[in-house]
Amino acid sequence: MSLSEALVAAGSLVVFQGDSITHGGRGPSEDPNHILGHSYPFLIAAEAAARYPERGWQFVNRGVSGDTIADLSARWQPDALHHRPDVLSILVGVNDVGEVMDGKSDDSSGVAFRSAYGALLERTREALPSVRLVLGEPFYLPTSPRPEVRETWAALVTTYAGIVRELAASYSATFVPFQQALDAAAKRAPAEHWIWDGIHPTYAGQRILADAWIAAVSS
Repeated sequence: MSLSEALVAAGSLVVFQGDSITHGGRGPSEDPNHILGHSYPFLIAAEAAARYPERGWQFVNRGVSGDTIADLSARWQPDALHHRPDVLSILVGVNDVGEVMDGKSDDSSGVAFRSAYGALLERTREALPSVRLVLGEPFYLPTSPRPEVRETWAALVTTYAGIVRELAASYSATFVPFQQALDAAAKRAPAEHWIWDGIHPTYAGQRILADAWIAAVSS
């Protein structure tokens, strides 16, 4: 299946939600050069709109830097449900892990994260029963400035990623295996080429995310 076939309806609205990885420095104005930021939503939208201009797809980026699942939930009505998207893509979890690492949260097992994320998806299904959900896998590569925390970061992110995979199955959502894609990329070039601080992708890393998203949605 092609991306065009996956996003079938002409005029389909795709909304991207998440934290700084999705936000990508997006501008506050409607300037088409800045409104989607410079992250994977921009690359996905560029690919789709250039290849299939006749489809008339619309792409909206509502990622907010620093957001946890609680932050996402607090703004869900105006920033997600209000748009009534046909496709709703979510990438969240790394800031929840960050709060555990910083001692602001004791949710090392991800139990609270699972509950909050599940409630968000339940709320979404009730409001938008026909929406196609796309859940991105939280990811990590060992390039944090403090080498001594890399192993702990990786273990926690793996736990949270497993939760997202399970939620995707429970809610009939498309799961995007970002970690797998980045691990494969790290065999072709050093991890620093793809992610500069363990969390935030470089432009090369954003291309890996975009390709993984397109592949998952098109499969």
